[in-house]
Amino acid sequence: MDKVLDSNDSIFNLVSQYPEVIDIMVELGFHDIAKPGMLQTAGRFMTLAKGIKLKKMDATVVKQAFERQGFVIEI
Repeated sequence: MDKVLDSNDSIFNLVSQYPEVIDIMVELGFHDIAKPGMLQTAGRFMTLAKGIKLKKMDATVVKQAFERQGFVIEI
């Protein structure tokens, strides 16, 4: 069974549900989320969709990285 992520859900909620999400995000370049306190502050309102847009990343590349780890991203 695939693990489904809603790209419009907060990063905090995604990581709370699937802790491995933070490692995938760091590998993709979201290094700030690993800083102490960031998940509990910015992570509560930041979504994966907003992060992709903010960092001007290719959503397809992000989606593929999560798919390789067994996730399905709902965009």
